Amino acid sequence: MTTQRTHIMVCGGTGCVSAQSLEIVDKFKAKLDAAGYGEEVAVIRTGCFGFCGQGPIVKIHPDNIFYVQVGLTDVDDIVDEHIIKGRVVERLLYKEPETQLALPKHDEMNFYKKQYRIALRNCGLINPEDINEYIAFNGYEALGKVLTEYTPDEVISIVKASGLRGRGGGGFLTGLKWELTRKPVADQKYVICNADEGDPGAFMDRSILEGDPHSVLEAMAIAGYAIGASEGIIYIRAEYPLAIKRLEVAIAQAKEYGLLGKQIFSTNFSFDIKIKLGAGAFVCGEETALIHSVEGKRGEPTKKPPYPSIEGYNGKPTSVNNVETFANVCPIILKGAEWFSSIGTATSKGTKVFALAGKINNVGLVEVPMGTTLREIIYDIGGGIVGGKAFKAVQTGGPSGGVITVADLDTPIDYESLKNIGSMMGSGGMIVMDEDDCMVNIAKFYLEFTQDESCGKCTPCRLGTKRMHELLDKITQGNGTMEDIDKLKTLGKSIKDSALCGLGQTAPNPVLSTLEYFYDEYLAHIKDKRCPAGACKALAKYSIIEDKCIGCTACARVCPVNCISGAPKQKHVIDESLCIACGACFTACKFQAVLRP
Repeated sequence: MTTQRTHIMVCGGTGCVSAQSLEIVDKFKAKLDAAGYGEEVAVIRTGCFGFCGQGPIVKIHPDNIFYVQVGLTDVDDIVDEHIIKGRVVERLLYKEPETQLALPKHDEMNFYKKQYRIALRNCGLINPEDINEYIAFNGYEALGKVLTEYTPDEVISIVKASGLRGRGGGGFLTGLKWELTRKPVADQKYVICNADEGDPGAFMDRSILEGDPHSVLEAMAIAGYAIGASEGIIYIRAEYPLAIKRLEVAIAQAKEYGLLGKQIFSTNFSFDIKIKLGAGAFVCGEETALIHSVEGKRGEPTKKPPYPSIEGYNGKPTSVNNVETFANVCPIILKGAEWFSSIGTATSKGTKVFALAGKINNVGLVEVPMGTTLREIIYDIGGGIVGGKAFKAVQTGGPSGGVITVADLDTPIDYESLKNIGSMMGSGGMIVMDEDDCMVNIAKFYLEFTQDESCGKCTPCRLGTKRMHELLDKITQGNGTMEDIDKLKTLGKSIKDSALCGLGQTAPNPVLSTLEYFYDEYLAHIKDKRCPAGACKALAKYSIIEDKCIGCTACARVCPVNCISGAPKQKHVIDESLCIACGACFTACKFQAVLRP
């Protein structure tokens, strides 16, 4: 058998798969076979590299060469030049935007320099569908260590000492949750992995499950040993077909190797895992609603206490942790609580994965130590705002969070600091907005989402979010009054104080935070009947600056409703009563003669 000298790692995350990365894998294999290199060069479909805006990504090992935006037509060059002749394909290297310097290695890129990968440690490094590759990188060593060296109470003590907090948004101490679930005496207990990732723009958990599913399975088994459970359930939304497939493969392999099932590592501990598909209800991110859905009931939350640690799935003690939380467990066991607690801040230990999206140059997944500032993430890692435009705000915590302005960009990212400025950590969505975003419209978007996702069980959330959305819609249509602002504030505070679960209690956050930081935009919509960003079409009317217009007719030729009049080489005029605010004239004008609202 020929020894493999080179590995071609091709991103197999959902984003790159949608950009033909699977077809790229097939073409690599066919090309290598035809050239006689099929046995000595392995082509491996791996997980997400994180730099999603530059996908599909291909990395060559052991050369450590990082190719970006690779297409089917680039496969021939990579094989002919790099694999056969040993020459780097310069045109496929990433170029830093400021210097335009081509960087062949990922650790030279600003996007990766400040990252510290713990939860994402194996994503982009191993084949997620090969348990042997996971084992080669210390896979299942933590489970073996736990079962042969520690008592359940000792495991809980290690996790508590590490300071690991829930990465799903609540920030509850993981070790304490396990301890509370261990204490009750019951004939059966359960471990549930919450993979019902529902924040708009968030894809942290999906990428971990697609790129390193065994890390979650191993951690769930450790949690089962710690709390005295023999059964684990992964609750995952059906919209994640690739993650589901890789979980199914991983569970089958772990059972085949005796790492799930009866008497694991020849001990008395038995643990099995099954998958439960969810319908993608945002409210099922709340643990009691999730448990009801797993039981086949309507996904509605219930008032606590009793907490799931006392009465959870099937009325039995249940520990619910999210994917990213589990992904941190095995390194804590292997490297120690002191190692993990040395990373981060006094109250927020370890790292956090964020899905960086929106008006940002470097879109993708980033994992940074707690305490890293927003400025570092947006400008050092994210590469700043697209097109050099002005930063306006960043929304953290998804629909449950709030907007953060330029005044707070130096805030360290941890649970308490974000809460103190009116936002929250959430599961890790981070959407960046620029000068073209209307904050009233942004608040309306999030209210529309939470109102649609409300289970309807409690009146404050069911009706309150609907009323708030109606008021915001009224304002963006140009029909708002100053009384509407008072109503929004009153409704928002009432819903926060009286809603049954976290969805309703946090739903008003985007509205209340935009009212606090962008009050002038609300006033412009209400008093001036104008949207400063030009995003609200009912208020966005374009006009032509007379002394700049040369009568080139470019604007009139692209107007879809023929609302621009004027002869060639004469000043043009926009009929605002007919204008639909599409912005085509603004884009077409080369003389900056079209004034955007």
